[in-house]
Amino acid sequence: MRINQRFIAMASNVNRRNLLKQVLTGSAALAAGAVLPTSVLASVNEKYTADKLKGNINHSVCRWCYSDMPLENLCKVVNEIGFGAIDLLKPNEWPTAKKYGLDVSMCYTAGETSLTKGWNDLKNHDWLIKDYLDGIQLVAEAGYKNLICFAGNRNGMDDETGLKNCVTGLKQIMPLAEKLGVTIQIELFNSRIDHKDYMGDKSAWGIELCKQLGSPNFKILFDIYHMQIDEGDIIRSIQDNHQYFGHYHTAGVPGRHEIDERQELYYPAIMRAIVATGYKGYVAQEFMPKDADHIASLKTAIKICDV
Repeated sequence: MRINQRFIAMASNVNRRNLLKQVLTGSAALAAGAVLPTSVLASVNEKYTADKLKGNINHSVCRWCYSDMPLENLCKVVNEIGFGAIDLLKPNEWPTAKKYGLDVSMCYTAGETSLTKGWNDLKNHDWLIKDYLDGIQLVAEAGYKNLICFAGNRNGMDDETGLKNCVTGLKQIMPLAEKLGVTIQIELFNSRIDHKDYMGDKSAWGIELCKQLGSPNFKILFDIYHMQIDEGDIIRSIQDNHQYFGHYHTAGVPGRHEIDERQELYYPAIMRAIVATGYKGYVAQEFMPKDADHIASLKTAIKICDV
């Protein structure tokens, strides 16, 4: 029996279009971790770059997740995909971002960055206050808006004492932050899996800190991955407490890898909840790419979150 070659080609194109549609919508082929033909991946990238982002979410990506490539290369990738910011850069890295016309959506200070030695311990206040007063000045001069901070580990301290100590120290830097228009953002981490003993591991603790400081320039960096692990109920938290959330991070649960259907969070719904609050800040991808093509993973994540 002779088979019409034109019919085979047409059938192949239909299958290819169906597979491309599945990949772009994050369906079974991608969720199962299938190895896709090079021609299909090329079509994904072509289709992706041809589509403009909707503009409802301000996308960013965390630098450390792509530390396997030079910062200049990451800047080029961000420009190619079509969003405008990189998260978690130190002052010596800001000129590179500026060179490529990119915003730094979350800044570090120029000094020591410690997740475990934070504002909850009075012994850290002298160097932290100096570091952050200098950092606020640098951030403002560079034209940026957000500066990250950390609670620190408990080390046997109760949460109430740690909260009080944070208020005591942070009050020393908030007047300058308010004057220069810089928002200090405390990141909440999970203490079950990734950051054992970390104090700021619940949104309620961070919200109380915001209330006691009483400053419009102090917010919570709400990390969706971390809070899913320690408390869940992500969309309700966003709906009820969004006024305290100044920034968002993403990652897949469990594993902290890609945010597609291989993990439990449904990010399109989460993004729609964020948009519904009127939020105009950044959502930064902070997953650790597991697939071989890290850039394809980033493109897919941006597409998933672009509601």
